Amino acid sequence: MNKDFYKHIFDKHQDIEAVPSNKEIATWALGLIRLLFPEQSKRLFHSVKEIEDELESSEVQLRKIMDSTGACHNCDNKEKAAKFFNDIPELYRLLNTDVAAILDGDPAAKSEFEVIRAYPGFYAISFYRVANALFLLEIPLLPRILTEYAHSKTGIDIHPGAQISEYLYIDHGTGIVIGETAQIGHHVKLYQGVTLGALSVEKSMASVKRHPTVGDHVVIYSGATILGGDTEIGSHSIIGGNVWLTKSVPAGSVVYHESQIKVLERKF
Repeated sequence: MNKDFYKHIFDKHQDIEAVPSNKEIATWALGLIRLLFPEQSKRLFHSVKEIEDELESSEVQLRKIMDSTGACHNCDNKEKAAKFFNDIPELYRLLNTDVAAILDGDPAAKSEFEVIRAYPGFYAISFYRVANALFLLEIPLLPRILTEYAHSKTGIDIHPGAQISEYLYIDHGTGIVIGETAQIGHHVKLYQGVTLGALSVEKSMASVKRHPTVGDHVVIYSGATILGGDTEIGSHSIIGGNVWLTKSVPAGSVVYHESQIKVLERKF
């Protein structure tokens, strides 16, 4: 093989940034989520002090991960990690609104325990909420790694930069895509295969709002595709399955895809 090729690969190894494995980063997040929601864990804590110690340990782990990435040379990782953990009660409150939304919205859901333990929607949302909190602190790399990890487990792809309000409902979520600049209001229900995407994927659009805005109490059924940063779905609207939408609709709209299905009788 060409020696220049070996040299090229070697040089890349010298230049590459040392980043902990995706699994290590996801394990930290999963440990935090399981601490907040013991329904996902079999570990028992015997005192409040043990909980306090565990959270402090998790904060140290986060700081070590941030230090080891080297992606943010001028960041005060200690300060950012402390800020993230100071906001944990708000993160916990938001996640509980998501649990309530799924429990209230899905007639098949029997208990909060079932939602927290078994619903892929809650799994994806919990990783998103953690990633979004890190994203807002301008911590590089980690947010995207976390949501991509959840994506690999659930098929639900939520960019950590998306702005999602309280009580997000995701039931059968496989195939959902929520883009970086999407904005989602309160009490929104998303079914499988929904895309909140961009009309253009040109690199020059990187700093532009490219994804839709969804108002409060909107229901978007399976397979619907809504594109564009100027597209706004008014509150209390219903977007039917398989709808392709690239323009705004006012509050209270019902948008559906009309298809023709023919049933022919067979002769035996």
